[in-house]
Amino acid sequence: MQALRWEDVDLVAGRLVVRRTVWRGHFGSPKGGRSREVPLNARALDALQAHPHLRGPFVFCDAARTYLKNDTVRSALLRACRRAGLREVGWHTLRHTFASHLVMRGAVLKSVQELLGHASLEMTMRYAHLSPDVRRDAVGLLDGGAQGHIRGTRAEGDA
Repeated sequence: MQALRWEDVDLVAGRLVVRRTVWRGHFGSPKGGRSREVPLNARALDALQAHPHLRGPFVFCDAARTYLKNDTVRSALLRACRRAGLREVGWHTLRHTFASHLVMRGAVLKSVQELLGHASLEMTMRYAHLSPDVRRDAVGLLDGGAQGHIRGTRAEGDA
């Protein structure tokens, strides 16, 4: 998100395009080498519409109108955690949280993969940590429905 520019955000259509990343001061393509479109939910869209975006080309910029450096982002996140009474986490933890909450709310894993820009479902599955309640609810799905319809191999005596 540090490399996100206003030209990558479509407030009318409610989406952004991840076209670039920044690593140690160098801009480049996203990890997978491809850009990806990310729809914005209502809260994110409202926040971006209220953002003072006339300050510079970057959505998240400093007083010099340049992208936010890693230390600045980390400090802001740690301050936000402390104010909210949460344990301190890193920026990457938010990607895991995003993926986990989407999966726990029933999002299709393939959609989560595309949103995160992962090349494989296996990588996305590493991000999607499920709560014990979600696992219990999953097993609870077996309590209703098609009793007596067991699928599998035939017993030895069946012909």
